[in-house]
Amino acid sequence: MKIFIVGASGRIGTKLANYLADQGHTVIAGSRHPQAFESENITSIEFDLHDSVENLAKKVGKVDAIYFVAGSRSKDLLQTDAYGPVKLAQVATENGITRFILLSSIFATQPDHWNDDFLAQIPDYNIAKYFADRWIIDHSNLNYTILQPGALLEEPATNKIDVYVKETGKNSIDDVVTVLGELLELKNSYKKVVPMHSGSLPINQALSDI
Repeated sequence: MKIFIVGASGRIGTKLANYLADQGHTVIAGSRHPQAFESENITSIEFDLHDSVENLAKKVGKVDAIYFVAGSRSKDLLQTDAYGPVKLAQVATENGITRFILLSSIFATQPDHWNDDFLAQIPDYNIAKYFADRWIIDHSNLNYTILQPGALLEEPATNKIDVYVKETGKNSIDDVVTVLGELLELKNSYKKVVPMHSGSLPINQALSDI
């Protein structure tokens, strides 16, 4: 497949580009600060979420799927975290792309949980992700999957997760990358919001149950 990644220079995006390329996919790695990749299957391009939908659509072109994994780390909440996914959903619609995978944050669509644990420290981020996620759910006809992981940590992969969790938790970044990669062709994940964190089930088994 030909895949466009938004936010390909971040912690998740870099590893996701390599993961998908290793699976034989052709990857266009879009980011504000493009970086070089060793894989011949990855092409890096400059991609600024402050640009217009029309210009972004030209850069995305015709691909089979879009991943949105960009994040501003609270430095650009409105343009990147809140409005960025909306723009890319509009790009997908304009370009005839139906598969859209959005990396969000645990319980972003459940405000009753926003005082739980570490979420209480990032209220503005929770709000930004809420509006992005809800727009995709309420206003797009895409075959979206919204993945809502817990705290992202630089820890070794466990290759085990729990989905539809009821409490906050943590995730190895490598596990999140694997989950994102495996979601690509899982039709049972279409039009679903999946909160998750490290857990007890092998990733493939957990994803087969969503």
